[in-house]
Amino acid sequence: MAPSLWFLLGIHLALHHTAAPQHPHFGTPNIIFEEHKGWMYANYVNSILTSVMNKATEAEWNYVTNLTEYNKHVKVAASLALRKLQQQISKNVDHFRWTEFRNPVTKRIFEKLAGLGASVLSHEKEDEMTKLIAEMQEHHASAKICSRFSYPYQHCPLSLDPEIINTMRTSRDYCELLHYWNEWRRVAGKPMQQKFLRYVQLQNEAAILSGFHDASVTWIGSYEDDNFEQKMAQIWEQIKPLYMHLHAYVRSKLRDVYGWQRVSKFGPIPAHLLGHIHAQKWTGILDITVPYPNKPAINITDTMLQMNMTVLGIFRYAEEFFTSMGLPAMPRTFWTRSVLEKPWDRKVVCHPSAWDFYINNDVRIKQCTQINMDDFLTAHHEMGHVEYYLKYAKQHIVFRKGANAGFHEAIGDTISLSVATPKHLKAVGMLRHRWEDYETDINYLFSIALDKVAFIPSAYAYDLWRWNMFKGVYSPHQYNKAWWTLLLNYQGICPAVRRSWDDFDPPSKYHIAADVPYIRYFVSIILQFQFYKALCDEANHVGPLHQCDFYHSKEAGRLFGHVMEMGSSKPWPEVLAILTRGKTRDLDAGPLLEYFMPLFRWLKARNRGEHVGWRSWDAQACPGITTCPRTNWYDLYHPWATGK
Repeated sequence: MAPSLWFLLGIHLALHHTAAPQHPHFGTPNIIFEEHKGWMYANYVNSILTSVMNKATEAEWNYVTNLTEYNKHVKVAASLALRKLQQQISKNVDHFRWTEFRNPVTKRIFEKLAGLGASVLSHEKEDEMTKLIAEMQEHHASAKICSRFSYPYQHCPLSLDPEIINTMRTSRDYCELLHYWNEWRRVAGKPMQQKFLRYVQLQNEAAILSGFHDASVTWIGSYEDDNFEQKMAQIWEQIKPLYMHLHAYVRSKLRDVYGWQRVSKFGPIPAHLLGHIHAQKWTGILDITVPYPNKPAINITDTMLQMNMTVLGIFRYAEEFFTSMGLPAMPRTFWTRSVLEKPWDRKVVCHPSAWDFYINNDVRIKQCTQINMDDFLTAHHEMGHVEYYLKYAKQHIVFRKGANAGFHEAIGDTISLSVATPKHLKAVGMLRHRWEDYETDINYLFSIALDKVAFIPSAYAYDLWRWNMFKGVYSPHQYNKAWWTLLLNYQGICPAVRRSWDDFDPPSKYHIAADVPYIRYFVSIILQFQFYKALCDEANHVGPLHQCDFYHSKEAGRLFGHVMEMGSSKPWPEVLAILTRGKTRDLDAGPLLEYFMPLFRWLKARNRGEHVGWRSWDAQACPGITTCPRTNWYDLYHPWATGK
């Protein structure tokens, strides 16, 4: 394949250097003829790039679903081959006067093609970068820890998914949670420090050689907005009061469980107590924080188990939601090629993801699914990505992506908002009790807030940290301290065990280790409520926004499908304007605040007499008592591991 590919590219470039016809009056190359050649070249690139991207994606899939050295080697080679092709295409584009093209579609295609080869690293450094990311990804996926009561030389069998995730979600043992929280960072984060520092150097070197100040410029530039950073800060300020009241209420409930010695009335919340290894989604502690515990919870996990629901059944439910709106069913190959459960015979990257292989409607999901409500909603989210792939499949290859990265995440989450409503769960037989009263309504909104609102500050802070890191705001020895300073300032959380210069926690988060920008999730949270409101309007919903379910609404499906078909062929503000029927073309926190307004009023009333906000003079430690008895051999030789 490779020799013929380069031969074709060479032939095309040689042909391109033939003289263009001159305009009879002006003596300049005829831009119409130039644009016609450009259109032919764009079609040629569409064919060859689709083929090579398919091969690179197949190699990546084979690696993350079977973490072997051989698969890593093949994946790295395929990634480098794709990168070389992209760089060659980008160079070829420079031979066209594409900025003068009159057809906006052709011009936008060339604009995207010009950006394909932005990296100008040497072959050796490009190879090094690809291998570094693969190694960090593999380390994160294969990291395992010991249980709290393990013995010397005992096998450590506990992986992030499902063992650590389940323990963080279900345990109420302060010391057990502290152990799992700290061990994961010691095993998954700290060993990657030197690799990560080198990765940062290479990212910045590539950006500088491409004419940018640093890598943050290239990360932010994909949003096509010169004021993007300022807008993100403004949106956070809009949402911050809601988050602070949610934080204050949850802190008060955790203080009831763990005592004021461990959960301060005025300070940040210890990160290991929030039901999530990264304290991002707090749904794991719903049972001890729910506003009205005597009311039935909107949680279908028990019902799913009683129904003997299978993993395949979860994804069939998700498919049926989309088809009820007139959107495509999953192709046959989706069911035969996806990995929907964790294999027992090999190491895999369990982080849920959706995949587009670019040819023959080959789309897949990788998810280590368990039978619970969280994974039920995640299945709908991931299938939302797949629907997007299927709808924009006829676009040029450079447009086969979301209008921006946040759009892709928001599509599935918009569906999940509808799926999670009591109205929908009742309609599909998952909810068997009455829910039409104020207290149950507040419980429902609160459960969604633990998932959505609790997540917002980390989605902002993670990339704020990386942008500042790329800009050189922090020196390398300050990276971990800066990480915790941001999490304190934005999330109001503190580390369960004192951090030092020797710790390195950021790569314990998959997206940091795997080179995945995170601001897309912040953008997605805002967009999904804008999408949700737009589809509810299209479905003629009447009543509070949070009670809307557009299941079976063909009108909402037509609008959503039309927007998804565009891919990134138009700037995202234009796509957003089409979806909202011209009401807005910018990110707007208004629909999110409207959705949660009944809960916000309740929280403000409930928090009277409660300190709203947090204060701490040390971002690297929690105030109060965080020590626990030494319980295993590691603690005996490393006393700081238990907070001593």
